[in-house]
Amino acid sequence: MDASQEIAKLSRTQSRLIEASVDIRQNRPTNIDYLHTVQCQCGLPYRNPGDEIREWTRKQGFASMRIEAGSAIDPRTGDFVKLGLPFGAKPRLVLIHLASEAIRTGSPVVDVEDSMTAFARSIGLDTGGAQLRELKDQLSKLAAATVRFGMVDGNRAVQINTQLVTAFDLWYPDDPLQRTLWPSSVRLGTEFFDSLQNHAVPLDHRAVGAIAHSSMALDIYAWLAQRLHRVPAGKSQLVPWVCLHEQFGQGYARIRDFRRAFTDTLRQVRVIYPNAQI
Repeated sequence: MDASQEIAKLSRTQSRLIEASVDIRQNRPTNIDYLHTVQCQCGLPYRNPGDEIREWTRKQGFASMRIEAGSAIDPRTGDFVKLGLPFGAKPRLVLIHLASEAIRTGSPVVDVEDSMTAFARSIGLDTGGAQLRELKDQLSKLAAATVRFGMVDGNRAVQINTQLVTAFDLWYPDDPLQRTLWPSSVRLGTEFFDSLQNHAVPLDHRAVGAIAHSSMALDIYAWLAQRLHRVPAGKSQLVPWVCLHEQFGQGYARIRDFRRAFTDTLRQVRVIYPNAQI
């Protein structure tokens, strides 16, 4: 049985990981994505926390992030409607796309109507159905949300209140199969855009596409990408399991259960991040 037949027997996820790994090992990247360093450390909910939950807080070391669900005006009625909190892998992909476009163009205005479809297609998502609708839905939730970043240093705390998106053009498509409130263009907040210019972490687009199915894998990859380059050559840093659980363990009450899930997911990440010295 040749290699192509072996790959055919693998799951779709396994095939994506292997194909991306081979490409990454053999070829230099031609498409670089970006994500803000704070978002590499503090993630969004993995699962839907429920419509009644309007706030979400994550903490990593001395850094904290709180995201508060917002509202958007409905073009059909002129009334504001509450949008939920962003969750899952899709808003993580949206954040990567928005940051990447802002860095690529040097502009805080991102035309997402066409660029989002092209991005989704490039990472292997279905651009004609539920996956694209979900991307657009999560984009709307991110656009309406308020984000608070906090940092504690001794007896001093610094807090920044911002919106990732300060303006967006909201549409309600006529196509009944596409009916979800979604922005066709967004303007990133000035503070966020300015900070992104100095604190953007590069990510390999091929790696992002290979792990686009997993919230935890995207979080681990982004975290390693921003952290490993800060470890001095020849040195090592120990990260206790209790700290990893605090950062990535949402939904796992017991560290033992989290450790198993984290280890399995890290194994996937290492396949598409062969240079990670772990």
